[in-house]
Amino acid sequence: MRLLLIALFVLLLNACAGPQLRGTGDLGLIIERASGHVTLVNTTARQPYARIGGLGDLSHASAVYSRDGRYAFIFGRDGGLTKIDLLEAKIVKRIIQSGNAIGGSISQDGRIVVAQNYTPGGIKAFDSDTLELLSEVPAEFAPGQFSKVVGLADTGGNKFAYALFDGGEIRVTDFSNPRQPTTQRFPAGSQPYDGLVTPDGRYFLAGLFGEDGVAMLDLWQPEKGARKILENYGRGQEKLPVFKMPHLRGWSVAQGKAYLPAIGRHEVLVVDVATWKEVGRIPVRGQPVFVMARPDGRQIWVNFAFPDNAKVDVIDTLAGKVVHAFEPGKGILHMEFAPRGEHVWLSARDDNKVLIYNTENFAKLGEIPAESPSGIFFTSRAVRIGF
Repeated sequence: MRLLLIALFVLLLNACAGPQLRGTGDLGLIIERASGHVTLVNTTARQPYARIGGLGDLSHASAVYSRDGRYAFIFGRDGGLTKIDLLEAKIVKRIIQSGNAIGGSISQDGRIVVAQNYTPGGIKAFDSDTLELLSEVPAEFAPGQFSKVVGLADTGGNKFAYALFDGGEIRVTDFSNPRQPTTQRFPAGSQPYDGLVTPDGRYFLAGLFGEDGVAMLDLWQPEKGARKILENYGRGQEKLPVFKMPHLRGWSVAQGKAYLPAIGRHEVLVVDVATWKEVGRIPVRGQPVFVMARPDGRQIWVNFAFPDNAKVDVIDTLAGKVVHAFEPGKGILHMEFAPRGEHVWLSARDDNKVLIYNTENFAKLGEIPAESPSGIFFTSRAVRIGF
């Protein structure tokens, strides 16, 4: 009888335990751009465990994570901001915060989520617990003129760096007092189209579409202002058609060098981060979109704009050249490495699946069905600056 009571008690505890227990460190999500869904995945099991709908327009969506990795914040193209509980696999709250948005970020302390907007131009800060609007910073660069905001990235001290496409500026907004933020403005050049913060959090780089070069701001010494690097790249050369703008957030810094996609060219630029001078170019099979480093920095994986978006090239940073080239699927839009880099996930939009490959021997490990998948985001991003 005693054993029976113990067994019944255990069954009762299990029934009350709720959702299956999981650690958050090996979870992630896949954006299904055409259907307004996300698929939640376990990166260790390499399997999905839930699918959530009702997220609106995800045609250019991105995600960031709470510090503990439990909550994902999805920024939709329609201005939607959705908070998802990965453990309970449900939407916690969803708001429409603008008319046209393109990404966001989360503060160093995890308390503030900031969205960057095209319409109206500017950024908005929200409480990460409640999604209450805390403050708004319009991207007004001239009286009555507002710019699209691009390249928003978190930096130290609950500050955010971003670029104004129409205004030609880099801005840094300090949300130490989230209801009364302060902003610094720095001239950057013509049409900065995206931006990134280096892994150490020191530099913010903005690619320039309207002129040759890259604008760079030293966030440790912002009083020195933004300066241009790589300003001779492309000068005097025939401009080529650009089928898809590179994603600077996919730039990589590895082994003391930065690997950058060349706009409109079939090359990856190699830059010495000590001097920010170009030290090489690596030929690839198309116009690079994402140029992403494996976590250990040994490999750089490159995908391409149309018509070469079925291809992927892998660069060995020690050899300084492409060592593996293949065509894993149709419409390879995004890549994400497992936290320690042993495998990589590739979204094949036109095949309606996500493909998983071993990064050592390039063997295919599996695939996950998804409707027009695009962005893949793992919770390991929660502990990285600028992600």
